[in-house]
Amino acid sequence: MQNKKGKDYIVFPLDFPSMAAAASHVRLLDGHVGMFKIGLELFISQGPSVVAQVRELTDAMIFLDLKLHDISATVGRSMARVADLGVDLITVHCASSVQMLEAAVAGGGGKACVLGVTLLTDNDAASVEAGGFKDAYVKSPMDLVLLRAKMAKATGCAGVVCSGRETAMIKKELGREFLAVTPGIRPEWSLPANDDQKRVTTPARAVQAGSDYIVIGRPIRDADDPVTAADMVAHEIDQVLASVG
Repeated sequence: MQNKKGKDYIVFPLDFPSMAAAASHVRLLDGHVGMFKIGLELFISQGPSVVAQVRELTDAMIFLDLKLHDISATVGRSMARVADLGVDLITVHCASSVQMLEAAVAGGGGKACVLGVTLLTDNDAASVEAGGFKDAYVKSPMDLVLLRAKMAKATGCAGVVCSGRETAMIKKELGREFLAVTPGIRPEWSLPANDDQKRVTTPARAVQAGSDYIVIGRPIRDADDPVTAADMVAHEIDQVLASVG
């Protein structure tokens, strides 16, 4: 995106049980964020038509975050269906095989950017250990993220979903054009005492590290004034962009 501004980095997740609540937030934040993310809860509640419903409300980009994970043939056919919905980004899970990722990319047919989810941001070393991974990955989950990111790139994915702590490494190893979408974003002014996210970072640090988009939900959604909160995040990012020229 040419002349990308701070607000263009912000992805707001429509994590609501009803379309009415989602629509209210789209109308409120339209023009203050660059993208809206539709996840499983809203997609299951409303069905595929939810994409068209969101599109009627905004010209912002749409990110369909379904984290597809099944046998290769099923994922390939499913990706073909969701790519026809007219979204910009779609996720699949890297915890499967090379064949599944290849099928996802082929099924998408270039209609949307396919992103591989490397390691969920509520996972940490204990989660990796519980999953039965080698000690090397338990000691350094970042190495597992990089392994999966390399697999995603090799199979044709446009980028990955990763925490801000891994973005710089992924950009260094896989190139600036390989997209890094970063969830688990918490501005300094919003950090709660008990957060379910384990691998979090601030908007400024994520963008400085090379994140192309940052997913930020609760700090905006739960603010007394969500628009002001979104604008504060955008301003923080704009300051980073100005500092690097």
